[in-house]
Amino acid sequence: MNCCECEQEIENGIITAKDTVALNKKMLGRQINRYFCQSCLAEFLEIDKSNLPVMVEDFKNQGCKLF
Repeated sequence: MNCCECEQEIENGIITAKDTVALNKKMLGRQINRYFCQSCLAEFLEIDKSNLPVMVEDFKNQGCKLF
């Protein structure tokens, strides 16, 4: 699966592809069908890419069913 913005594979990065898809859905809405890679998602959300794993862990600890 490729990023809708830069065409890079979403598997490349600091979190798994599954978590990247889940984070896209959590932050942008469950109904989306086009996904950002980790770099583009961080840029879109205006956060540092290194915050993504922290966000994923927080959502997992909260019991979010997407992760």
